[in-house]
Amino acid sequence: MAKSVCVITEFRDGKFRRVSFEVASEGRRIADALGAQLCAVAIGSGVTEKASELGSYGVETVYVSDDPALEQYLTETYVTVTAAIIKACDPAVVILPASVNGKDLGARLAARLQVGLAQDCVAIQCDNGKIKAKWPIFAGKCFAWSEWTEGSIPFISCRPNVMTCLISDETRKPQLEVIGVPIPEARSKVQRVDLDTSGKIELTEANIIISGGRGMKDASNYDMLEELAQLLGAAVGASRAAVDSGWRPHSDQVGQTGKVVNPNLYIAVGISGAIQHLAGMGSSKFIVAVNKDSDAPIFSKADFGIVDDLFQFVPVFTEEVRKYKASCT
Repeated sequence: MAKSVCVITEFRDGKFRRVSFEVASEGRRIADALGAQLCAVAIGSGVTEKASELGSYGVETVYVSDDPALEQYLTETYVTVTAAIIKACDPAVVILPASVNGKDLGARLAARLQVGLAQDCVAIQCDNGKIKAKWPIFAGKCFAWSEWTEGSIPFISCRPNVMTCLISDETRKPQLEVIGVPIPEARSKVQRVDLDTSGKIELTEANIIISGGRGMKDASNYDMLEELAQLLGAAVGASRAAVDSGWRPHSDQVGQTGKVVNPNLYIAVGISGAIQHLAGMGSSKFIVAVNKDSDAPIFSKADFGIVDDLFQFVPVFTEEVRKYKASCT
């Protein structure tokens, strides 16, 4: 068996995304179970200055590729560079985030390296040196466990906000190895036309999410959800019906054809609870539903339900939250 567990990180806007620390923490646990070293792949522009942060989460060696051409994620460049680094470190297991970019990167790497990939996993086990991964199937209605044949490298992408983010040693300083992989020139005609620089909380990493559905009736009514979200430090999401109506951008969509989220608290406002939406948020730790239809499917999934007109309930609830926060200062 190879001597290392390798985690692939995400570096954006000058910092590591939290999911990078989650996969590093999980990688440390697996490495300890295998009696192996833990290494990380860090790719981006300016990533060298931040790479040592991974040491606190148990990473012993960081393979760095730092180049201005890697500032933004592009499949052609990232797959080539990451694949070269993985071949160089010869890992026993590879763990990466199941983020939007991570799912794309994981699938491409698996094809390039001809290995088996388990996507969007929610648990990893190591039994007597055998790796198993748990992942959702049939739109999250049930789960399956996968394991790899002898001699195959397990490739596992982990759902954001599921694995415990744990600092194992704040004093650990990893060894940095700069990898001089040539950056290929992009041959595709893909161009970046927009970049979200609003600084809003990323849905997949949010602890609290407030989502609005068809019941919001209009894009302007999302202002009330934005106000409540600001008080709670939450992200604002949307159902597919709201996105299809043009009320919110696709980047806000939660569901099978949007983003899969796993917050501590999910508040569904004016969302009926179609199976496609439940597949994207059903694993949330606590679910609160606000809907005037007492027979809405969302209530079968909710921990707490409010049967009321959202336009009556949300403003009152927002005011109560404001009062509570003021009393705590």
